[in-house]
Amino acid sequence: MTAAAGSAGSARGLAPSARLECRICWHVYDPAQGDPVWQVPPGTPFAELPGHWTCPNCAADKAGFLPLDDE
Repeated sequence: MTAAAGSAGSARGLAPSARLECRICWHVYDPAQGDPVWQVPPGTPFAELPGHWTCPNCAADKAGFLPLDDE
């Protein structure tokens, strides 16, 4: 986990390309792929996901996601 870890729903200095992982089901949100379930287009940074967005696998909210250290 990076030093910027905390509530993923807030603007906390994540790079637009930052990938985040659900801490409940391990689903990874990758901005390069977007989210076809929620019809989020590729290139959408995590910080720009709609407020109502939840994990497409387990319905965890954005605060349940943690940044991956693979940047």
